[in-house]
Amino acid sequence: MRSLRLGLAATAMICALSATAQAADCVKVSVAGESLTHDLAVLFSTNGLKNIMAGQGRVGQGPVSTTCKAGSGTTTCHSSQMACKVTTPKTCLGAWLCLPI
Repeated sequence: MRSLRLGLAATAMICALSATAQAADCVKVSVAGESLTHDLAVLFSTNGLKNIMAGQGRVGQGPVSTTCKAGSGTTTCHSSQMACKVTTPKTCLGAWLCLPI
């Protein structure tokens, strides 16, 4: 009975440590997009966010947060999302073109 309790305690500790290790590999990724129109600025910031995460080998977790601010001639949007490392990084040319290698 004692060895069963010890085994359960060890299993619980291993699970807790692995969850901590997985959580430690998550970061908040933020990207800015700027354009003449609001809709294009949102598109640039959300697509840039997706490609930056793919380039780092990360996958988004949770909702994407986007805030926009109109300037004198352009609109700037900032998108952010929590992202966790799950794959090897992809080859990207800047924030807009990631190759499916």
